[in-house]
Amino acid sequence: MRITVIGTGYVGAVHAACMADIGHEVLGVDVDAERISALAAGRAPVHEPGLDEILARALASGRLRLSTSLAEAAATASTHFICVGTPQRPDSKAADLRYVDAVVDGLAPHLRPGSLVVGKSTVPVGTAARLAARLAVTSPGTEVAWNPEFLREGSAVEDTLRPARLVVGVVSARAEAVLRAVYAPMLRAKVPFFSTDPATAELVKVAANAFLATKISFINAMAEVCDAAGADVTVLSAVLGADPRIGPLFLQSGLGFGGSCFPKDIRAFAARAAELGAAESVRILHEIDRINLRQRQRTVDRARELLGGTFEGRRVAVLGAAFKPDSDDVRDSPALAVAEAAYRQGAEVLVHDPQALDNARAVFPELTYASDIPKVCEDADLVLHLTPWQEYRELDPAALAEVVREPVLLDARNSLDPQPWWSAGWTVRVPGRPLLSPLLSSDRGGERCM
Repeated sequence: MRITVIGTGYVGAVHAACMADIGHEVLGVDVDAERISALAAGRAPVHEPGLDEILARALASGRLRLSTSLAEAAATASTHFICVGTPQRPDSKAADLRYVDAVVDGLAPHLRPGSLVVGKSTVPVGTAARLAARLAVTSPGTEVAWNPEFLREGSAVEDTLRPARLVVGVVSARAEAVLRAVYAPMLRAKVPFFSTDPATAELVKVAANAFLATKISFINAMAEVCDAAGADVTVLSAVLGADPRIGPLFLQSGLGFGGSCFPKDIRAFAARAAELGAAESVRILHEIDRINLRQRQRTVDRARELLGGTFEGRRVAVLGAAFKPDSDDVRDSPALAVAEAAYRQGAEVLVHDPQALDNARAVFPELTYASDIPKVCEDADLVLHLTPWQEYRELDPAALAEVVREPVLLDARNSLDPQPWWSAGWTVRVPGRPLLSPLLSSDRGGERCM
């Protein structure tokens, strides 16, 4: 099929490359000429495992082309995927739909009769209906469908080529048939396919994100209770996760969620529910947000305590800047929020990350960044583990103890095996666990939850 993908950021670049890789002829479109040039040269806009290889294959095959022209997009195909961002509005918690609206307005004068506009962007429920009403005036015969993405940063290529499910919100059998054709290889592989109305499809994405955010904030709230009671949240989460009604995923206590999806999506969901007169139904989302943000402050407070009550004149090594591993995304990163808070309170802060240093430097240039872990940790009074990269699990605590001033580790992600750190003479503190020592608890309890 011939399709276009409009917006070539994180979602769009992955979708365009993967759709070309499975055999479609794809035109990727973006208003950012530099991004289009970079993609045409084989440079992905984000760090995402497997994306460079998929992009190279798609370009070499000739099935992926790039453009900055919406007119060219409309002339190329009759099926258009919208993959632009929907950030939080600067003046409220609602979603900012200006980029979605701009795409529709830019396409409208050029659309062929019978075109299908397919939204993949995360939007408030009712957006598809609003856009369909607009296009009914400007481009009669054009249909609007919604096909939410469920990509996890760090596994987005896998999630696109082998998704857990496909959801399409359509108003006609013709639109459903088109989307079944787009995803034919996935359907042949027996991927579950849900065809519903556009409003339900829009809700599926925000409801899924809200539910996962709830699990994360719940276990972090339990970690706070464990701190107060002297209990161990890693054992608690392992037992909870063994219940098939609950499951272990997203029950890892730690620094909380960040990135470009969960925080703004649950806020936009609550804002839209209020507009619909259903504010009380999602009141829990406000508390989920508060619990999540509280983890950052609690981590700063714990770090200050480990430094004797003040950051002034102390040197803090930060391991991790991205909001999650296998990504260079620092948007709403809990790790950077903690690092900045320590800096604002007087610490000298040095930051390491395997992929996100350039993006972090652009956001917080006042921090010091280095690509060498021993250099970051040299003469440190405290090491903060804030993003759970595999590289940090493989560190040699004994070697690191030789370069720090004080061997003190705060594992805010609760993902390091404490035993080798203890053996190397480190003081280890993990939120939600008793003050760790080799005589307390068992590191195996933590391993079950990792």
